[in-house]
Amino acid sequence: MNKVFVLDTNKQALDMCHPGVARRLLKAGKAAVYCAYPFTIILKREVIAPEMQTYQLKLDPGSKHTGVAIVNQATGEVVFAAEIEHRGEVIKVRLISRRGVRRGRRARKTRYREPRFNNRTRTSGWLAPSLLSRVANVETWVRRLIKLCPITGISLELVKFDTQLMQNAEINGVEYQQGTLAGYELREHLLEKFQRKCAYCGKSGLPLQIEHIVPRSRGGTNNVTNLTIACEKCNQKKGSKTASEFGYPKVQAQARLPLKDAAAVNTTRWALYNRLKATGLPVETGSGGLTKFNRTLQGLPKTHWIDAACVGSSTPSKLDIRKVNPLQIKATGHGCRQMCLMDKFGFPRTKAKAGKKFFGFATGDMVKALVTSGKKIGIYTGKVAVRASGSFNITCGKTTIQGINHKYFTLLHSCDGYSYSLLAQSKTAIPPTPKVVGFLAGDL
Repeated sequence: MNKVFVLDTNKQALDMCHPGVARRLLKAGKAAVYCAYPFTIILKREVIAPEMQTYQLKLDPGSKHTGVAIVNQATGEVVFAAEIEHRGEVIKVRLISRRGVRRGRRARKTRYREPRFNNRTRTSGWLAPSLLSRVANVETWVRRLIKLCPITGISLELVKFDTQLMQNAEINGVEYQQGTLAGYELREHLLEKFQRKCAYCGKSGLPLQIEHIVPRSRGGTNNVTNLTIACEKCNQKKGSKTASEFGYPKVQAQARLPLKDAAAVNTTRWALYNRLKATGLPVETGSGGLTKFNRTLQGLPKTHWIDAACVGSSTPSKLDIRKVNPLQIKATGHGCRQMCLMDKFGFPRTKAKAGKKFFGFATGDMVKALVTSGKKIGIYTGKVAVRASGSFNITCGKTTIQGINHKYFTLLHSCDGYSYSLLAQSKTAIPPTPKVVGFLAGDL
């Protein structure tokens, strides 16, 4: 499991400790829970800070997920890992919906509202809101982790795919094109595009080869739009046929799809780099090809957080990932500012919003309910939905328990725009607890 973050009495980051040590400190009353996600304790008495370990914060930005890892540079141990799930697609859909409503309003029999785009100018370095949210998510968590852990440096995967290099292999530096990393850049791009499956039979989990859709013997080129991945059996069976002649015309269409995810990463890379530089820590950069080279060299599986641990040339020669329980962080936003919902004609169909907080709780807070009387006796852990009447609902996994009085609730973690869970691959490491639905990061 992840190590525990420790703060002193002045809220300054100390060296991380083993969960067993944190459990003993909490039981003895020498520490208190400061934060549940990620789990952090704060000491109640002043201590002489020991010599700090060297920790490197490593990031693998992506269009939908970003891997985060903190690595002890001296031992190679991954002491914390997480994956951030972005909400860029949700933001884009909502903006498109809002745009449609505004355009429709101009066409109705109401006061004419002139378009405003003609008198607007974009600032230098402007990013679309869906892209800006990805940068903001990563920056938020970098600044949080810097406050909780004595991090000495940041490693960032600055370039995932060099698309210009893949389109034209002779653009510059032939020696680099023929080197080890050039092959890794191209292979990683093809694996991402075809979801790490054979383009023809759809099998995964077996060695895949780079294959020409139109064979070289038929005039095919080495351009990335003419390349795909296939297992050895399909590659040999296809022979000198084209993908269409082999019975897979859709492969050619998929190969020519725009590099949407790669474009999103490349568009935001410098904005993210500049924000990380503003933290004052040294920032190391590396490419996606180098990340895969480090991961393959150590025989590690492909996940976002493991890729993050392998970013940059500072990656230790041997990474220890045996005791890591990655935290899944999903960006959910802070709610909607819309005062009331509308019907299809644009008229309000609900009342105006009430207050957001009641009896010290807000919708989305992680809580623990200890019900001691009535038909719903038990212990429940999950997210709360508040009401002005004081009768709250709590959602534990896929189950919602309704009508529990607020006096039974204890706040575990305030809603901060993110939801938390453990990745599926690590859930087996959590022992089941009787009468508790869900989990609490502080129950170490």
